Amino acid sequence: MLVGAAMMPHGNPVLNPEDEETGKLAEALKEIGRELSRADVYVLISPHNVRMSEALGVIMAENLISWLGFAGVQLPGEYKTDKELARKIYLEAKAKDLPVVDINFASLSGEYSRFPLTWGELIPLQFLEKRQIVLLTPARHVSRETLVKFGEVVGEVLEEYERRVAFIASTDHAHAHGNGPYGYAPEAEEYDELIMKIIQENRLEGLLEIPDELINKALPDSYWQLLVLYGVLKKVPMKVKRTAYACPSYFGMGAALFIRE
Repeated sequence: MLVGAAMMPHGNPVLNPEDEETGKLAEALKEIGRELSRADVYVLISPHNVRMSEALGVIMAENLISWLGFAGVQLPGEYKTDKELARKIYLEAKAKDLPVVDINFASLSGEYSRFPLTWGELIPLQFLEKRQIVLLTPARHVSRETLVKFGEVVGEVLEEYERRVAFIASTDHAHAHGNGPYGYAPEAEEYDELIMKIIQENRLEGLLEIPDELINKALPDSYWQLLVLYGVLKKVPMKVKRTAYACPSYFGMGAALFIRE
């Protein structure tokens, strides 16, 4: 059963907030952690793990191990995969003819079935009580409709699963706010404001109306995961309990907690 869902950022500033806005964002993340502690399993979709342009990934490795931090910040963490749930998601998506692949490393199971975790997963996980995980990866060169459909499949599987599950979209928003490696584009602020408005109003169908040009200029790291989240919530409608946003660096970060009606 799906007990809740969240949008959570993966930027280092939330770990040690240095301004009021980021502090409020971190507090929202702590609330998400408390709310989702009712779950037995987290299903987490992250843009910073396996990068495949035209295939969605379901990580089947038994052990998920901290490996890659960001900007010198290395976070510990070792997690177990709920392999039964991962397999259910993979098989159901495959049955619906979605471009999904199952991914493992070294061994099919046991101690040598190991896969790396990055800041894209580890930063959200710092705010969550330790649980088993199913790690998913998005694909940017599949259609919007395919991403939403994948989310619908995930939502159906999670709702029917006998354990309590929370779905988490790991997202950072536009990366062109200036003072960073991607320069400045006014579309960055426009994108972030639009995304947060769509989330706050709980009308995720509005994601499908965002022009490609705006996305390409704003340089977000969130759009594709949010489409999957939209698909999940189409199957299991929830209300928005809390949102928060901060932009202490060159990229925007947002949080949102969705709970059942």
